[in-house]
Amino acid sequence: MLIKPKTLTLIMTGASGAQYGLRLLQELVRADIHIRLLISKPGQIVINTETDLKIPSRASEMEAFFSRQYAAKPNQIKVYEREQWIAPIASGSGVSDATVVCPCTTGTLSSIAVGSSRNLMERAADVAIKERKKLILVVRETPFSDVHLENMLKLSRMGVIIMPANPGFYHKPQTIEDIIDFIVARLLDHLEIEHQLTPVWGKPDIPTSQES
Repeated sequence: MLIKPKTLTLIMTGASGAQYGLRLLQELVRADIHIRLLISKPGQIVINTETDLKIPSRASEMEAFFSRQYAAKPNQIKVYEREQWIAPIASGSGVSDATVVCPCTTGTLSSIAVGSSRNLMERAADVAIKERKKLILVVRETPFSDVHLENMLKLSRMGVIIMPANPGFYHKPQTIEDIIDFIVARLLDHLEIEHQLTPVWGKPDIPTSQES
């Protein structure tokens, strides 16, 4: 039996690849997960640039926007400001079951690696590490420098999952959506959330994740 998280913090930063985070958000809503959502100002700009969505900047308006966009249940999506230090995710007593940074800039990667906690996004990741909760970073950069690789190695040794947005093509994607779903499916696998986005390798008739 899969043990999916009941609460999940989704952090979207200003790297390219907003579609990955938005598709993940949609799937988390479908899976009935309670979502704590944080989107940086650069992240908002990227969403407005890379997609047809024009999201509002205020947290309350953004919350209502995404709830309508993805038909979320009342209070299923909670949006926090980056300086909202009284948010539950700023403390170990209120940490989410899992945290995903998608997409994750190399600047955010660096801040998490050194535990700077200068804002709620960095603090939420820091809390996830100290409380030994699952933390996944979807790093979006190429090529990686020595600094990037050293930061990823440091975090990996702490138990953080580093999952660069490197889609495979063996499933013969026909659309951009298929490519996006490949990465989101891998995220859902590691979050132990059932989905039917991509087939199991060698077993095209079986969903990637399913209850046993």
